[in-house]
Formats: sequence, C-alpha cells, structure tokens
Amino acid sequence: MNTSAASPHVHPTVVNQDRYIWRRRLLLKLMRSIGFGLLFKAEITGTDLFPESGPTLVAMNHIAALDPFVVTAAITARYMVPMSKVENYANPIVKLMADTWGVYPVRRGEVDRQALGSTIELLNQGHPVLIAPEGTRQVALSEPKDGMTYVALKANAMIVPVGVDGTEQFPASLKRLRRAPITIRFGRAFRFRTEGRKRIPRDEMRAMTQQAMYQIAQLLPEHRQGIYSDLSQAHTDLLDFVD
Repeated sequence: MNTSAASPHVHPTVVNQDRYIWRRRLLLKLMRSIGFGLLFKAEITGTDLFPESGPTLVAMNHIAALDPFVVTAAITARYMVPMSKVENYANPIVKLMADTWGVYPVRRGEVDRQALGSTIELLNQGHPVLIAPEGTRQVALSEPKDGMTYVALKANAMIVPVGVDGTEQFPASLKRLRRAPITIRFGRAFRFRTEGRKRIPRDEMRAMTQQAMYQIAQLLPEHRQGIYSDLSQAHTDLLDFVD
C-alpha cells in the first residue's frame, strides 16, 4: 500500500502518478500542435539544460493564465506536474484538463500544508514540479512566497529557472489572426548550497530565495525584471549549479 494515499498532507492526485502517463502523452501532443502550431509563435531556448532525471522544481515568472501550459509543453523529455489555485477548479474546462493531466490544487493566502506536502512527495518520486514563486500573476517580478526554497531544501531538489514573455498578448492576438510571439527561456539548474546541514536559518533561506529569483530575472527582458532589475545583485554564493 502506498502510505501517501492515507496522508492528509498529500493530495490524492499525487498518488499513483503513473496512471497519468498516457493522458499526458496525448495532451502534450495536442498542446504543442495547437499551442505552438496555431496560437503562439514560440522561441524556446535552454531546453538542453533541463535535467534528464531527479527531483526538479521548475520556477517561472507568471504573467498570464496560459504560462503553465506553454512551459509544460516546451519540455518533451519529461512530464511536468503543475499546481493550480483552487479557484481554477470552478471552471469546468480547466478542471477537466487539470484532472486529466494530474494537476494538484493550492490554496493561496494561507500556508497550504497539503500543497507543500504534495510538492515534496512529487519531487521525492522524481517528478518535475512547476511552480510560480510569486504565487499569482504579476506584470513584473515581485516578492516571492516562502514555499519554493522550503520544498527544494526538503527534497534536495534541483531548481530550473524559467523566464516567460509574450503570453499576455493572447487571446487579443486571435482578433488580428496572428500567432502571439512568445519566448520561453530555461536557465541553468542549481541546488541550494547547504554544506550538508539539515536546518537552514530563516535569514539564509530568504537569501537563497532572493538569489533564485535573480536567476529568473536574468532570463527576462528588463520590463519584466521588476524588483530584481539590478542584476549586479545577482549573487550565487548560496547556489550550486548542476552541469
């Protein structure tokens, strides 16, 4: 018996992830053919930097509702598992897609222990998990929540930064009968440097989070960098890059 199935700290979707493989294979083909073939003119770089295996937390900026879809569709070698705010499940179409892919919900504005536990469990299973560190859509990068660093440390996960731009042009681009030009840039994977310590002081965890956010900022145009626009502050002494 899978012990996580009985745990209140893990969403039921997380259990038996293998049952979603054939669904994801089909949906990924549809997302790429429709999304990148008809809706978006995508420039995708850095996919060769994406780890082939192991616990991987994919951290993106979030400017439009379709960001998780295009980032998920950009990687074909592995199936990413996104989280989605519970409000999205009120939309029957979104709920159907989420349930088919195996997305799990997160309650914003509170410490959602089930979402945290689900993320850690998925990472421990070796699945790439897609998150938006800021927790909600922002025109430019702003202060992130605390969850990214916490789960990465708990699962000893690699973090892959992703910069997304252009998705806010959809669906207005449809009125002009044009594909919206978007860019998806993946950066170098890294782990937080712990020197083998199990407990990291809160102020050091905060510094780790800031350094991770600068890695996202470096993949974005200046108008998207927000409070991380001063790239001279993009320190890396708390990061171990995965080559």
